[in-house]
Amino acid sequence: MKFEAAETAVKALTKRPTDEELLELYALYKQATIGDCDTPKPGIFDLKGKAKWEAWKSKKGNSKEAAKEAYIKHVGELMEKYK
Repeated sequence: MKFEAAETAVKALTKRPTDEELLELYALYKQATIGDCDTPKPGIFDLKGKAKWEAWKSKKGNSKEAAKEAYIKHVGELMEKYK
């Protein structure tokens, strides 16, 4: 239940987190919901896609549960910083 609450809470931020914070949020979410990255690496001209892919790939080997806990913690930090 906490994971779903964190998903909802992060959408209510009034200020935009940094790109690095958003990439971390994305990577943890994908790892928590899907698991290890299972998609091919985007082409060199897809800079945004490549950054997201690399962030998710960096979480390889983390369990879904560990990723959910890290996601919840990261959202909590963002809520404190950007509320």
